[in-house]
Parts: sequence; structure tokens; C-alpha cells
Amino acid sequence: MSVFVHADRHPVAVLARNGAMPMELGIVHQLLGQARSTEGAPLYEVVTCTPVPGEVRTNADFSIRVAHGPEALAQARTVIVVASHDPDATEADGVLDTVLAAALAWISPGARIASICTGAFVLAAAGLLDGRRATTHWESSDRFRKLFPGIALDPDVLYVDEGDVLTSAGEASGIDLCLHIIRSDHGAAVANDVARATVVPPHRDGGQAQFIRRPVPEPRSSSTGRARAWALENLDRQLSLRALAARESMSVRTFTRNFRQETGLSPVRWLTLRRVERARELLESTDLSVERIAADTGFGSPVSLRQHLHAALGVSPSAYRATFRGTPPEGSRTGT
Repeated sequence: MSVFVHADRHPVAVLARNGAMPMELGIVHQLLGQARSTEGAPLYEVVTCTPVPGEVRTNADFSIRVAHGPEALAQARTVIVVASHDPDATEADGVLDTVLAAALAWISPGARIASICTGAFVLAAAGLLDGRRATTHWESSDRFRKLFPGIALDPDVLYVDEGDVLTSAGEASGIDLCLHIIRSDHGAAVANDVARATVVPPHRDGGQAQFIRRPVPEPRSSSTGRARAWALENLDRQLSLRALAARESMSVRTFTRNFRQETGLSPVRWLTLRRVERARELLESTDLSVERIAADTGFGSPVSLRQHLHAALGVSPSAYRATFRGTPPEGSRTGT
């Protein structure tokens, strides 16, 4: 009997273990559960499972009761492994215990597998990250490297997408991971709707730093927030560092330093990502030409837009539009 009851929704199984963090469990249900099609239909069905059904301890002062066992993993197209605060053999010596190993064996070939925080230890111990890039919480990076030297760990990023296997850093980066999954599956417009409903930033690039030393301005110090807000309202303009710095009455050098401290990115990188994000929205939601979108997003020319979109997503603007609008890519019609 299927644990998923809606055949028209993408089935997602969240694997919880003793010591699970309620926030991580809630993140997946909250974000994926809010994703809707243009007709308002839910796009995902999320269920929680555990290696042995029953009571699961959390790292809070309450437990949860999980009805589904590992059979849910066999029926899921996406499996997300959340962290555990209970010390176990996986994080101590890099070896799966027999119960957890048996549960993971239920995962269907071809399923997409992701982890939040130290859930990456489980994926690594199962051999799913061998020869791949991955990330985990920065505080656990030294232990991870020691246990799994064959994995290219990057402890400085929010998440890593290796196609069928994804890993993310601490709890809050689970939000970024879920939005990235929604964006990859259904486009920027759907992901942005979920972000607005959840009141979180719509897009933090996976390569952004996990740990930013000055995430908010110190009292009575200058911020770059006004310049960023102004830039978002004027993406069609050619925005120079000097113009951005002038919005905060700073020198270019001071502005660049403060900007990186507050966002984890350089101003140029941040601006490029915002322009790509806006271009994706316009490709999905409008019939504007590539030339017009290039102008409206500040890329200036279709060539520049194509280069930046291909660098970010590996596709051309017309191919991206075809994916999310169901229209043939430019040049694919007879006679063109």
C-alpha cells in the first residue's frame, strides 16, 4: 500500500532519526508543501519516515510519533535526510549502523537524495558522496574530512548540487536547499511565491558563505542595505560600484568591504545573481523578447544574457523558457 496518496504530486520522503531537529523537519514540509502550480495545485507530497516506525526523540523537550517506516523511501522520488543531534556511529566512525543501512537500501534507483546539516554524514557513510563535492555544517567539517577524505568537502557554501545528490549546511540553509529544489523543478516564479509566503529571501546563491562575520551592521555603523534595495529597483540601469557606494556615502573600497561582510558576496557577483534571477522570472512569466529581457535586467545585449544564463544554469534563454512555459526554443520551428 502506498504511503503517498496523490499520484499527481512529486513524492518526497524525509528521513528522521532520534535526535532530529524539529526545525529541519518543519522546513521541508513548510516550503515544499507550499509550492503550487499556476492553477493552484500542490506540486509535492511530503511524508516523514523513520527506520523503525514509532516514537522519535528530538533535540527539544518533546518527541514525535512517525507512522511510516522505510517503505516510504522506496516510493519517494526525492529523499531528504535531516540531521541528528544524538551521537551515533555514523558521525563517530563514519559507519552506518545496520538498521539505518537497511532503511537506506529501500531508496529506489534514480531517486534524488539530499541532506540538511550533518545529514551529509549519512550520505557519505552510504557511499553516495564518493568522488563528489559536498558540504555540511562548518563546525563539523574537520570531523567530516577525517572520516571521508575521498569527498571534496566545501565547508564555506550554503549548499552543493551534484544533480541527483544535494547537500546543505546548517539548519537555515535547509531553506535555501528547498527553494533551490523548487526552483530547479518548477522555476523561479514558483520558488519566489513560496519564499514570499514564508517571508524568507527568495534566493541565496549556493556558493554564498555559510558564516558571515558581520551579518548585520554594528550599532551606529553604515550598512549597504539602501544601496541593495536601490539596485533591485534599477536593474535595467548600468550600475557601477561608484554609483552604489554613493547611495551610502561611502568610498568604493569601504562599500565593497562592508558589502562582502554583510552578504558574503562581492557587489558584482551579487548584482549578477539578482539580474539572472530577474531574467528567469521574466522568461517564465512574460512573452517579452530576449532582447527586451536583456535590456530590462541590465545585461545590455542578448549575447550577455545568454552567457550569464548559461553560466548559471547551463541553458539558453529560449531553452529555459521552453522548459517552464512549454514553448519551443527559438530556432526549433520549421523554417527557422
